[in-house]
Amino acid sequence: MAMRMWASSTANALKLSTAIRPHFSPAFSLSRCFSTVLEGFKYANSHEWVKHEGPVAAVGITDHAQDHLGEVVFVELPDAGSVVSQGKSFGNVESVKATSDVNSPISGEVVEVNSKLSETPGLINSSPYEDGWMIKVKPSNPSELESLMGSKEYTKFCEEEGGH
Repeated sequence: MAMRMWASSTANALKLSTAIRPHFSPAFSLSRCFSTVLEGFKYANSHEWVKHEGPVAAVGITDHAQDHLGEVVFVELPDAGSVVSQGKSFGNVESVKATSDVNSPISGEVVEVNSKLSETPGLINSSPYEDGWMIKVKPSNPSELESLMGSKEYTKFCEEEGGH
């Protein structure tokens, strides 16, 4: 009894609730593979993402991919003005575990490269969908986006692939 009172007073002091709550908040979802998958992005089965906004699409690797790679220590990316093709390698990511090719989920011209990644490649680990974007592409065939998976399909793909 004394232990329960101590735990309760400690929880109160730390502003923790001792009430039983559901494990997940309805404000966000967490897939069974425990990788973040965002709405509004398209995903390739090689674990790259694309977010198409206006005339340009940002490209990077998914949270699932960065987690499997481990700590990213070096990134090799193309120069602006290069042309990338859907399903073909445009660069690579080196981690403490391995070096992996990164494939473009869409075809087009590279209009911008994330120069922050040369100095801080770990942004791919800490912020794969925001600060860790790799290239921005002006799509030459926007209909290629239709061949990519949405968030629900990609989550299911990760789970079927063996999860996390």
